[in-house]
Amino acid sequence: MTIENNEAEEIARANEKRRKHKEAKDRLLARKTKTGGLLIVHTGKGKGKTTAAMGMVMRCIGHGMKVGIVQFVKGAWETGERDVLDKFPDQVDIAVMGEGFTWETQDRTRDIAAAEKAWERGKEMIASGDYGFVLLDEINIVLRYDYLSIADVVEVLRKKPDFVHVACTGRNAKPELIDAADLVTEMAEIKHHFRADFKAQSGIEF
Repeated sequence: MTIENNEAEEIARANEKRRKHKEAKDRLLARKTKTGGLLIVHTGKGKGKTTAAMGMVMRCIGHGMKVGIVQFVKGAWETGERDVLDKFPDQVDIAVMGEGFTWETQDRTRDIAAAEKAWERGKEMIASGDYGFVLLDEINIVLRYDYLSIADVVEVLRKKPDFVHVACTGRNAKPELIDAADLVTEMAEIKHHFRADFKAQSGIEF
């Protein structure tokens, strides 16, 4: 058998394998008929949890959806994404409710009050029916420190309107939230420039 014939047979086998793979995928996709609001959790020690959620925000804007964002921790930081989203005032409402990271405030009482105020705004957005997507940015941080009741948060999220997507970000997501979620992604840190003495930089961290 010639080299050309061998190559032709290999190509034919590869094409047949791909055809069968496509048929199997098409059958699988044909069974997927559900739509509706998802509870999404981005957690883990790796970088990119809020960044990935902001990507969903951009996608929702592109589809004409209205988006609500509550930032629980980042406080008054000037961020690139906030500057971009301010250009879509008819589609995006941003509530910057945090007062900074807990190690900066060093005041648990104030942190709890800020978390509760942010959660009230988040609940309003979710229940209003005005938003197709609500981002609760860094809510996992305040849940980790028990600034909010995880039972209350999970109950509200379980009872959210069927059409509303909600994304919760931050490391150390509580097991109860993970159990309630439809989609959970854990960001794993392999290497981080912070350990090589790089500071936070515009466009990368904020």
